[in-house]
Amino acid sequence: MKGKGIKKLLALSLAAMMTFTLSACGEKAASNPEPAQTTPPKADTAPAETPKSTETPPAEPVTINFWHHYSAQSKENETLTKVLIPKFEEENPGYKVNAVSHEWADLHDKILVSASSDTLPDVARLDIAWVPEFQKMDILVPLDQEMSDFGTVGGNLLESAMSTAKIKDHYYALALNTNSKIMFYNEEAFKEAGLEPPKTMDDFVNAVKKLSGKNKDGQQVWGLDEPALSGWNVLPYIWSYGGSITDENFTKADGYVNSEATVKAVKMLADMYKNKEFTGFNSGDIPMTDGFGTGRYMMLLEGPWKTAEMAGGYPDFKYGTCEMPAGDGGSISVLGGEDIAMFKTANKEGAWKFMQFMTSEFAEVEMAKCGQIPVNKTALENDAVKNADFAPFLDAIQTAKARPPVASWSEIDNELTNAMTSIIKDGTDAQKTLDDLAAKMDKLLAE
Repeated sequence: MKGKGIKKLLALSLAAMMTFTLSACGEKAASNPEPAQTTPPKADTAPAETPKSTETPPAEPVTINFWHHYSAQSKENETLTKVLIPKFEEENPGYKVNAVSHEWADLHDKILVSASSDTLPDVARLDIAWVPEFQKMDILVPLDQEMSDFGTVGGNLLESAMSTAKIKDHYYALALNTNSKIMFYNEEAFKEAGLEPPKTMDDFVNAVKKLSGKNKDGQQVWGLDEPALSGWNVLPYIWSYGGSITDENFTKADGYVNSEATVKAVKMLADMYKNKEFTGFNSGDIPMTDGFGTGRYMMLLEGPWKTAEMAGGYPDFKYGTCEMPAGDGGSISVLGGEDIAMFKTANKEGAWKFMQFMTSEFAEVEMAKCGQIPVNKTALENDAVKNADFAPFLDAIQTAKARPPVASWSEIDNELTNAMTSIIKDGTDAQKTLDDLAAKMDKLLAE
């Protein structure tokens, strides 16, 4: 899409920039309602290491520009610049990588601006929520159409993570790293109450109820905390209850977001809030980590970053973790993470080489040492990965779903958050509110 088309989309994107909210991995500030549309490509083999290129080097040196949002002072950036890029350049003579670090929001905005001036990089690490937006702008390469070995490369990566790169019938990125959420629970409180970690939704509801009330100091304690009521927060409960918010092709909400199972899940949360068993999303509520570490919140559904936050703020606090409790839909958490994508203005041969390298077993294991959860299937079997701090999350990412990969997701999520707030906090009728939400979502999905 060139000229007037991309300028129109750019104008719309810039207008929404100030209200751009959730990312797929920025959820710690708050990462598919149905299974992936098709089975991702299967790998012929899963290479144990990145092979050195046997192709003739380019006649002239080629620089691959790579934009990312690893913090400039982070371990990830140090590994990228001191380990990964030197190895890539050694294995691929004639290619150099110019890696540029941006802040998360700055990178999104920089890409929007650069799209109109043909100054995009070759490759970028994208929040999974950005892929549909940039695909709609027609600036991403459909990899399955243009890369002859895409089936093998994509097949080496986790299917759930690859679902975030698929828009309608084509793949516009490779999964790069992933994350999800599991249940953190107050170990001492569970023991005193005679409770086991909840395995089912019935166990979960019972535990929330039993653990809520007043503590020995007369303070209110809550069985469950969620810091927001967005899709990132409520979808695991909806999915695990057997509900959904769209059809499997992400084209229709009516009959899904207002289905019996979805209504039942939302009513469960509303009843918990009404009974003072659930909180965290109101202005003035105790921050999540503090509430958990001081024994005011008994359970949290959170990501791998919570382990480091608890170690830093409450190193002596004893807690356990378990998977999302299973309901009629199974144990389904929400998927976050980042993808790596190629822009249409790229040196495609060099960009594809670099993308393959960054998703190789070697690169993924090196980044795992920095806390990034791999998507490469062979890397996931590596001992360094299995013994990492994020190891409790490795089962969850196998069944977790991503939020709908549609360009209008930001607007849909705002409407979803408003509906959840209305039902859970304000007590409006769940069925009617979700019927109204379905109509709004169908209009947005049709855009």
